[in-house]
Amino acid sequence: MSSAQAPAHRERTTTIPAVIARVVLLGAVLAVVAFTVPIAVAQKQWMWLVVMLLAAVAIFVVYSTKRFIPGKYLLPGTLFLAVFLITPIVLTIGYSFTNFGDGTRGTKEQAIEQIVANSVQQTDDSTWYNMSVAVEPGGDAAAGPFTLLLVDPASGEVLAGDAETSLEPVPASDVTVTSGFVTAAKDYEVLDARQVNTAYKALQELAVPVDDTSAVRVQGANQAFVGTTALSYDEASDTITNAATGETYTVGKVGDSEYFVGADGKRAFSQSWLQGVGGENYLRLFTNGAIAKQFGAAFVWTLVFALGSVLLTFVVGFALALVLNDERMKGRRLYRSVLLLPYAVPGFISLLVWSSFYNKDFGLINETLGLSLNWMGDPTLAKAAVLLTNLWMGFPYMFIVSTGALQAIPNDVMEAARMDGANRLQTTVKVVTPLLLVAVSPLLVASFAFNFNNFNAIQLLTEGGPFLPGEYTRGGTDILISMIYRIAFGGSGADFGFASAVSVALFALTGILAAIQFRFTNVLEDVN
Repeated sequence: MSSAQAPAHRERTTTIPAVIARVVLLGAVLAVVAFTVPIAVAQKQWMWLVVMLLAAVAIFVVYSTKRFIPGKYLLPGTLFLAVFLITPIVLTIGYSFTNFGDGTRGTKEQAIEQIVANSVQQTDDSTWYNMSVAVEPGGDAAAGPFTLLLVDPASGEVLAGDAETSLEPVPASDVTVTSGFVTAAKDYEVLDARQVNTAYKALQELAVPVDDTSAVRVQGANQAFVGTTALSYDEASDTITNAATGETYTVGKVGDSEYFVGADGKRAFSQSWLQGVGGENYLRLFTNGAIAKQFGAAFVWTLVFALGSVLLTFVVGFALALVLNDERMKGRRLYRSVLLLPYAVPGFISLLVWSSFYNKDFGLINETLGLSLNWMGDPTLAKAAVLLTNLWMGFPYMFIVSTGALQAIPNDVMEAARMDGANRLQTTVKVVTPLLLVAVSPLLVASFAFNFNNFNAIQLLTEGGPFLPGEYTRGGTDILISMIYRIAFGGSGADFGFASAVSVALFALTGILAAIQFRFTNVLEDVN
């Protein structure tokens, strides 16, 4: 082989692994798209379908050619940023303009199906079937849509139907019946007992129409019956009629959502559907006196909690770092190792252990000090307990940061200050502290932002309590993020739309406060 041909040969050899890696990557992307697109279409997840297709196109454009070299490095991070940060923000903002919550999660059609299904009643002459539950290939086994495969115990006839399709006979060649139950069916995936149990709540809302006055309802894990439908929906007039009483229910607005209402204008059923409500959630947040008061109180305590946690942990950590930075102290490594122990214990374990320390009757603090303080029953004491626990968990971090910053300050600077007549206290306050703040101020801002949304410290220690009588939205130690959690998942019913509006407000407040803090920390640059 000539010397002129050798470089070309080596170049072709070194590109083979890159070509193989490119083919594997693009093939994997194509396989994922081929698998997930039908599922997204079946579940009508249009936004995620668009995001997935755009990501796949971008990957093929960037990695299928030798061009776009910078893009090969920027694209992965950009995709992760879009999927895990930007998309949740967009979804949260979008939900803040809706009534999304308990009873308003699905479409209007799903709400009507649920209302009609709940009106199906068993009669003395109801027909019973052996039931199997199935979904289409690739369908969601927990949420459906479901198809009921029914076997008549008397005749052995197999019937099938779903919420939109009336009960119809199924050819015997399309199903496999074992011990009176369908175990396999053409074009369907039959769910096993565990899957049926997981989806049982959704199955209870399913009604398979038989005719205008009857439908099939699920009873137990493997039985179904034909019952009489008391309610019927007329699509032309958009009304629901009660066959027993003759009463007709029309669509009317109650609060910020539409419901089926009676003649008196009151809602007849608890079910509604997902609707856009404009800025109603934000108006409710800022104009409802009770909610605005709770939000304001939570905001003030959130500021106190975040600032108090940062200041206390920094002061204690900085003081300990100063003491242990003195070369004259012996055993500094041992002391430093001991001080880092709280930081080595997982946070959730520390919080759960400390929550038991505050027990009024047999907690370690009251037992050791001979006190009888109701730490978790008094709002002021509960706040003090939260700050004390956060101090215990947070000062090792500040100790580590301050120790590193102190060791980075040249000894010449401190010696020059002493030569100018400054004592140790003056050197620490006027020389060491400003220089240290230059290094740690961004970390203090980050620590403030973390504690501003420190959900675990509240939920695992006090669960937001104590609560005033009749108050379920906000407890005495609830910060904004834990208050949002209570609104979204609280015992009074989930209200994701309103919780999203509060989340957007919290996001804006956090950004504004962080910007203000960074602006003030710029003053420290003059120290350099």
